[in-house]
Amino acid sequence: MLAGGLLAILTGAKLFTNGVEWLGKRLNLSEGAVGSILAAVGTALPETMVPLIAILFAPTGNAHEVGIGAILGAPFMLSTLALGVVGVSKVVYCRGEECIDVKRSILLRDLKFFLVFYSLAVTAAFIPLHALKVLVALLLVAGYGYYVKKTLGDGDTLAEMDLPPLFLWRRDSQAPVPAILAQVFLGLGLIAGGADYFVSALDALATGAMVPALVLSLLITPVATELPEKFNSVIWVKGGKDTLAVGNITGAMVFQSTVIPAIGILFTPWLLTFWAALSAGLALLSSFLIYLFVMRQKKLKTSVMIYPVAIYGLFLLMVITML
Repeated sequence: MLAGGLLAILTGAKLFTNGVEWLGKRLNLSEGAVGSILAAVGTALPETMVPLIAILFAPTGNAHEVGIGAILGAPFMLSTLALGVVGVSKVVYCRGEECIDVKRSILLRDLKFFLVFYSLAVTAAFIPLHALKVLVALLLVAGYGYYVKKTLGDGDTLAEMDLPPLFLWRRDSQAPVPAILAQVFLGLGLIAGGADYFVSALDALATGAMVPALVLSLLITPVATELPEKFNSVIWVKGGKDTLAVGNITGAMVFQSTVIPAIGILFTPWLLTFWAALSAGLALLSSFLIYLFVMRQKKLKTSVMIYPVAIYGLFLLMVITML
């Protein structure tokens, strides 16, 4: 069962990454726009449906707490484990290379937006006045709109890059937009279906093995739900497209630190549990460390990516010791 879910996700990721590159090429978009917006939002949407459904349609406060935890858990996984996977992939597929070949301006831009707006989203939990919380939510949505506008104008376009043929259009002529869109949505469907199947199978396996609920909710399920971003980025690193690989993750971080928390702020009391607050703080710490290293060293060394993994390991250790 687990293997079937993984196979569906991996197949979907291959179709999606190839299709979204062609979509960016046909729309004359930059690498930053394709990685940080199209790919990031596309792969983030399926997994964000779960907490949103819990918040918008479940009447109980317990469901709201689960939804808030899931909203804050996604940026944590992306900023620690997912970024660490990029570093490991670079070491495995590009031995001898000490740096991840990502456009510095795109990486710093994404991290700046994430640090500012995610800090704002977390701070909203400590604001007593609901009217001020609503204002914060509106600022987060407006901030993401500004981020999209700025990203669309940055970087070189994919029109200048040579791409492998579209899987659904193997002819020599340029792939038509309908075929590109069909492949993108097919890839997303496989990713969403595979992720849902994988998480369900993992939950059943963990329950059968009597894995504690705390470990399941904080560690196992979030790792599984972020598999699409990880697979996409590994595929792009292997293909030598580091900017797309990193942008897929950092762009998802920006999306999941603005639009999704805004919905949580508007439709829940937005009160953080200890674990939710801790995961948010560690996500900000991990992102700030990478931002600091890139600012000082003017490049992203693969050795730096050990820090996000170490921060995730610290969180893992804390969860295990609390059992």
